[in-house]
Amino acid sequence: MSKPINYYSFTKERWREFYKTKSVPVTQNGLKRVKAFNDEISLQDVQDVYIPLVHLLRLRTDSFDQWQTTRAQFLQQPARKIPFIIGISGSVAVGKSTTARLLELLLSYFLKDRKVQLITTDGFLYPTEELKRRGILNRKGFPESYDMARLIYFLDQVKDGQKDVKAPVYSHDVYDIIPNRYDIIDRPDILIIEGINTLQLPSNQQIYVSDYTDFSIYIDADSKLIESWYLDRFKKLMDTAFMNPSNYYYDYATGDRNEALQMAKRVWRDIDLPNLNDNILPTRSRADMIIHKSNQHIIDELLLRKY
Repeated sequence: MSKPINYYSFTKERWREFYKTKSVPVTQNGLKRVKAFNDEISLQDVQDVYIPLVHLLRLRTDSFDQWQTTRAQFLQQPARKIPFIIGISGSVAVGKSTTARLLELLLSYFLKDRKVQLITTDGFLYPTEELKRRGILNRKGFPESYDMARLIYFLDQVKDGQKDVKAPVYSHDVYDIIPNRYDIIDRPDILIIEGINTLQLPSNQQIYVSDYTDFSIYIDADSKLIESWYLDRFKKLMDTAFMNPSNYYYDYATGDRNEALQMAKRVWRDIDLPNLNDNILPTRSRADMIIHKSNQHIIDELLLRKY
């Protein structure tokens, strides 16, 4: 990868030296339940990469909480709980969901006194009918396809400590928002928000998602590798989830397989790759940490922002 400036760079071997433990609170079966479809992660990576990261996050949350108390004292106000928000970004098919779910599991285990919740920004995509009305259905995933005002309002409510904040739910089966269904975020100590747009700066907004995040992670890999992971995932989904008649891709799964694969390649070439190059990758240097993957999703480098 090209080296962004302003980062410390660590090999996985060096990174694991920063925090050593024999306690790995997840089994191989548990890892299978956590990882996203077609993603790869090993118990060794949990121990070498993610457990040290969790303990760095524990230090950051402790410092964050102390600052909230100090600021409240200065302002002569009662101290109140303000959630620590972790943003996770990167391309489609790069493994954001796995990282988010694994961090949720590990943070809940190692920080037992803290309530941890997870949300994705997919729920803040405009519904399909609205995308059609705006003429941007083929731009799904691009910045303009998200209801950013609603996402910002949601984050503002969470940071403000409001109870039972609703987030819309997106279904990858029907490829759309599910009407009248919500995830409820109820005053967590730590909120993980995962999505391709958590580090983006939409031109029509004065406040951004990243204004609400306290630590951000970018999952990185060469675009050729991501394309291969994307197509591999599509092929496997053709044989499993897409076989459900209610699935958006059912007609592709039951039709000509070569035509379906050509469609997937076009989607990557015309939508996902341009979105990565134009809107996602440029945000990489805004992350507090960059986790770089090589072949078979193997993590080979970690970059931590210096200041």
